[in-house]
Amino acid sequence: MAELVVVAPGPLTLVQDAGRPGYAAMGVGRSGAFDTGAYELGRRLVGNAVGAAALEVLLGGLTVRATAATRAVITGGLVQATVDGRPVGYGEPFYLLPGEQLRLGHCTRGIRAYVSVAGGLDVPPVLGSRATDTLSGIGPRPLAAGDVIPLGEAAPPPRADVAPLTPPADGLVTLDALPGPRTDWLVIPNLDGDWTVAPDSNRVGIRLAGHQWSRAKNSEIPSEGVVRGSIQLPPDGRPVIFGPDHPTTGGYPVVGVLTDASCDRLAQLRPGQRLRFRTVTK
Repeated sequence: MAELVVVAPGPLTLVQDAGRPGYAAMGVGRSGAFDTGAYELGRRLVGNAVGAAALEVLLGGLTVRATAATRAVITGGLVQATVDGRPVGYGEPFYLLPGEQLRLGHCTRGIRAYVSVAGGLDVPPVLGSRATDTLSGIGPRPLAAGDVIPLGEAAPPPRADVAPLTPPADGLVTLDALPGPRTDWLVIPNLDGDWTVAPDSNRVGIRLAGHQWSRAKNSEIPSEGVVRGSIQLPPDGRPVIFGPDHPTTGGYPVVGVLTDASCDRLAQLRPGQRLRFRTVTK
């Protein structure tokens, strides 16, 4: 059986896939890869089936050793990587031979890199998914040195041998957001303002610092269902944007919801990076 042996996990490396939809009524969120576009591209480049699990690597620093020949690719955050000292391309599938080590440096653009391996990561699924939910603790725990990850059976490689990727932006990023359903809670009912990503952000929520919105109402609302990309308005007027490990309900008003593409851009924002919202209608 082909396996990956974790030599060094970096700051935080998680097993992620397309998530576990359909369990919100039980209080279980979808979770899954934060940057879904990067995850899906990596899955396709190594020929994996829909929903195959990959590694989501925060900031870089991961080192793994292959026990058998396998094909892999790196997408998402821009990171320099080597196989036994040989550089490998970004968005370009490569081979690991038995005993060779893949080592990722630190992300120079973006914050989350995805390592997709042919056959996918064959760890036990929970509720139909191998995704790690950092809020509930459902799914595999974060990787640690010495972990051995079995791989599934690899399919024949696809014809594509490279994807022309644009690395994540490192300056001001504009995020598209649909207004509502609680935009009337804003004194000025629009999503204007520039922000910076706060350092205490994570997969549950991205906290913003800087500009403050003024609330039009002082009361609170009963908890209601929320989705990835929901922009919540806490009493202090500094928004929180929900990531993939968000709770299934929330008690602060949601004044807007990011589009799927903007949720992927959000996944790659670094602490201190600037962003602004752009209101869209679809």
